Amino acid sequence: MPHRGRQIRIAANLAKTISVCIAAAVLIAAATFSRAAHAGDVPTFAVDPSWPKPLPNNWIIGQVGGITTDSKGNIWVFHRPRSLTDDEKGASLTPPRSKCCVSAPPVLEFDTDGNLLRSWGGPGEGYEWVGREHGIEVDDKGFVWLTGNADTDNVVLKFTEDGKFVMQIGKIGPSKGSNDTTVLGKPAETTYDKDANELYVADGYGNHRVIVFDATTGAYKRHWGAYGNKPDDAKQAAYDPKAPVSQQFGNPVHCVKVTNDGLVYVCDRINDRIQVFHTDGSFVKEWFYEKSTLGNGSVWDVAIWPDPKQTYLLSADGENNEIRVLKRDDGTVVGSFGHNGRNAGQFHWVHAMAVDAKGNVYTGEVDTGKRIQKFKLTSDALR
Repeated sequence: MPHRGRQIRIAANLAKTISVCIAAAVLIAAATFSRAAHAGDVPTFAVDPSWPKPLPNNWIIGQVGGITTDSKGNIWVFHRPRSLTDDEKGASLTPPRSKCCVSAPPVLEFDTDGNLLRSWGGPGEGYEWVGREHGIEVDDKGFVWLTGNADTDNVVLKFTEDGKFVMQIGKIGPSKGSNDTTVLGKPAETTYDKDANELYVADGYGNHRVIVFDATTGAYKRHWGAYGNKPDDAKQAAYDPKAPVSQQFGNPVHCVKVTNDGLVYVCDRINDRIQVFHTDGSFVKEWFYEKSTLGNGSVWDVAIWPDPKQTYLLSADGENNEIRVLKRDDGTVVGSFGHNGRNAGQFHWVHAMAVDAKGNVYTGEVDTGKRIQKFKLTSDALR
């Protein structure tokens, strides 16, 4: 009997051990599933090498100053015809040097399949065209906003989708500095706040500020520099990652975006940081990325993820040639894609970026990149 009792105790302990192991396995499996589900929520992408389709009319594009999407899901590109080499625009020379090519007009509209829908742009009646094409934004009312960054490109231009001129803010000519409210300073990019009907300008390659205008009248509203302070145009030392952080924006102030909850995200490119503000210009926080990056800096553009909570930001880095996926609440990097190179899916100076409502990402490259690409969403980040 004692021997039988011992067997019963051993069997009971074994059953208990098996039960604990099964429970642990269930918990591990659940945790693994949870982590996998969470990982699926993070945006991931694959390049679409078939986008865009070949341009008509023997056209070619140059450096891509800006790229954006509109409320219909179409993609707008602002490129630089004057950046084309004689070899690239050989068919337009007199006499023609080669069969290919001719510059496309500077403003191009594509659909998500890569078909060219519309094209226009260049000097015209009633406005001053820019010397080097840069930023493009299409607001919720269908107006197209353009900026330039040549030495005297101190304007923002407003057009209809068909290229009809509407309004000019500023003037082609000398800048009057970061605290003048009538002329810009080689503005890099604009963004539209539909709730307030305001145009925010990342100003820019010459000035050291964000400036805000009424989007209908062009009237000045407010401006600010780094940390919400009054901007200062005093000469700045070259960026040094070991030095105290700059209290002013560097040049260029390269992007500005406004989220639904009233936060303003600004690309301080050379200083390797994103600064965050309320819409009144009061400072909230800042995040640094690849802080040892020299050259042209690590924060070139920002795009807002199109889920209802705008959970993520995408940040283009043209010096390191990658795009980072950031959690918008704390700036944590949760993913990245891209690499320096010439193949599809790689970048050379990825300069501007946009995302459509389906989570597809579109990029444009400058310097000798002169290319636009599409990256399809491959995760469940919009479910």
